[in-house]
Amino acid sequence: MSASGGTKAIVAALAANLAIAVAKFVAFLFSGSSSMLAESVHSLADSGNQGLLLLGGKKAQREATPQHPFGYGRERYIYAFLVSIVLFSVGGMFAIYEGYEKIKHPHEIEAWYWPVGVLVFAIIAETFSFRTAIVESNRTRGNLSWKNFIRRAKAPELPVVLLEDLGALVGLILALVGVSLAVVTGEGVWDGIGTLCIGVLLIVIAIILAAETKSLLLGESAGTEDVEKIKTALVDGETVTRVIHMRTLHLGPEELLVAAKIAVQHDDTAGEIAHAINAAEDRIRAAVPIARVIYLEPDIYSETAAAAGGNPASTPGGPAGH
Repeated sequence: MSASGGTKAIVAALAANLAIAVAKFVAFLFSGSSSMLAESVHSLADSGNQGLLLLGGKKAQREATPQHPFGYGRERYIYAFLVSIVLFSVGGMFAIYEGYEKIKHPHEIEAWYWPVGVLVFAIIAETFSFRTAIVESNRTRGNLSWKNFIRRAKAPELPVVLLEDLGALVGLILALVGVSLAVVTGEGVWDGIGTLCIGVLLIVIAIILAAETKSLLLGESAGTEDVEKIKTALVDGETVTRVIHMRTLHLGPEELLVAAKIAVQHDDTAGEIAHAINAAEDRIRAAVPIARVIYLEPDIYSETAAAAGGNPASTPGGPAGH
């Protein structure tokens, strides 16, 4: 994912959510609708979340230091995880509490045209934001399904904005249904039920986001396609004859660490091996540009050692072939 694409989607979502939050709160003041209050808090929380994503992106750009030699790329994952916590606590739990109170103590909605008008405006604005996120995601999604794109994306911003916008649109529809039923039937309990449904929806989305960003925080390897490109680039058939075993790790969305034990000819000189390693690093960076930190360890491959401990060339993390 390009950083510019993610930033564009975040800014679009931020602008939409700030405008919607103000409109929803005004509608709540005039109508007393709990759905509108829950939705205004939801939009305010989403605005804060987009601010967190922008802050995380800014902090991740800092240069590496002796204390943090691999840089600050994972700051983006940390702030994305904070988004899931905010969405769960501020958005989801507040909406559930507000919905429970409205069901327990229902009252009729006053000036119904305010919440209905604001909800229609909000749906239009959120649709614009959602469309922007979809367009930017399609630039890098390739042939992946939306489910796999959210699960496999190494940059957290677009999946977060996509899920937030989807949740916002569904939440707005739930709020509109709840308010409409409350107005038609004269039973304010429908407004509370709509609010409760919004809370459950936000908590489900927050749990999905937390699970995905937790995986990124723990450290994910490169995708299968990039792993194969790196293995192919490592072997030149002359000095480097095979990959004994290899590890990859994302230090950030656009920075990959590669560590590999490679097999070289037993009669190669130190100079020839050093030259082969440098050439292999150049081939890796040409094949996978985000592979910026590369550590290669030369070794002599042994069929006996491989047979005793399994084939290290095909088993990641297997025993060294020496």
